[in-house]
Amino acid sequence: MTSLVPNALTALRLVGVPALVWTMVADDGANGPLRWWALLIFLVASATDFLDGYLARRWGVVSVFGKLADPIADKALILAALATLSAVDRVPWWPFIVLAVREVAVTLGRFAVMDRGVIAASGGGKVKTTVQIAAVTFYLWPNGPQWLDTVAWWCLLLAIAIAVVTGVQYGREIVRLRHSLPESHSVEAG
Repeated sequence: MTSLVPNALTALRLVGVPALVWTMVADDGANGPLRWWALLIFLVASATDFLDGYLARRWGVVSVFGKLADPIADKALILAALATLSAVDRVPWWPFIVLAVREVAVTLGRFAVMDRGVIAASGGGKVKTTVQIAAVTFYLWPNGPQWLDTVAWWCLLLAIAIAVVTGVQYGREIVRLRHSLPESHSVEAG
């Protein structure tokens, strides 16, 4: 089996980003039918995050493209959703800013040491992504009860805490790789 299917799922997640943003902006916080579409797009795109990695590992077709593009697609989906939620639903901007700074720093760091090895997603990074998906899902839910927004907020705060801790772990691994001899290998942060 080739890496075509997992990589296509990653690409599909990237294509879902503008569709998600458009439906949320067009809905403009009205919680109408477009908000349900936004939720569906987000859930399908999020499901591809779990499916692409699972298939790549199961079929033994883990690729460098997948290791690099998968986290970028995850970040694009989550950050686009959070930015749009901040713009149309009055979710505070600071969580988006903290997460965006962390994600950009980790991504640039990964690219800076690509010649020395690929830093795969860590277990903590995967937990962070899962908690972010939960937060965004709860925020996207149209006309949900007030307690759902409260749960979404606490999920978002937890995701930020995990992001900071894992960001430091990735930073340490990036520095370690930067000072190592050039070689091609894969490592896992934290």
